[in-house]
Amino acid sequence: MGAMRRSIFALTTWVIATALTAAAWGQQGSGATPASAKAPQSSSPSSSSQANSGSSRSPASKTAPPNGSPDLANNPPVDSLSRDTTFPGDRPQNTTAAKPTTPDLTPPRSDSVSVNDLGNSVGQSSSKSTEVDLSPPADDAKMHPQSAAAVSGAEAETSGVSEFRVWDPHKAAKDVEVGDFYFKRGNYRAAEDRYREALEYKNNDADATIRLAICLEKLRLPDDARAEYESYLRILPYGPKAREAHKALDRLAEAGAKANAK
Repeated sequence: MGAMRRSIFALTTWVIATALTAAAWGQQGSGATPASAKAPQSSSPSSSSQANSGSSRSPASKTAPPNGSPDLANNPPVDSLSRDTTFPGDRPQNTTAAKPTTPDLTPPRSDSVSVNDLGNSVGQSSSKSTEVDLSPPADDAKMHPQSAAAVSGAEAETSGVSEFRVWDPHKAAKDVEVGDFYFKRGNYRAAEDRYREALEYKNNDADATIRLAICLEKLRLPDDARAEYESYLRILPYGPKAREAHKALDRLAEAGAKANAK
């Protein structure tokens, strides 16, 4: 009677251990049969103790990963030990980075053209198509007989190098004021210099011109005085000093006639 009870207890224990082991392997998704399932069935207490010890050492005693996925860290597949399962993109590539090329920002030059690319032809300037005909018309000499002399005279006047002063009416007015100061004190030579300097800062200035003419007449330079009087009349033919300029011209003309009569 006691032997039967021990056999029933051992059989019940083996069935429970087998069910737990099968459930653990089913969660791991492995088709391998645990070692405890392959053990021969025995009704002896020793076999039940071996089954209990085998179930305690089986992989089912370890914590299974969630969602029923196999624990590859603790139980790597056998195939991974024999062949490479990595994708080509996962393999380490050449880590040597290529040096970035700097773009050439040098502006193009016209003198950088190779002589060999020009060919053997003489070539022609690109401005030939826009060349302007500067020759005079056919009847220009007949219609304007004095034009050649005028052009040659203008070229002769512009051939020399002359110094130009900056247009400055304020300095011209100041020179006229200083010239009047010298003129009132009888220093006609200094007054002449100031009036001429005023005309350099402001050419065709009527006030400086008439004052210079009077100053030159005081210095007994009739020809220079006559030229300045006439210049004033060209600037202001009906100016406030026009009558005085006409009288001065008549006076100078009479003085010149008397000098020639002697």
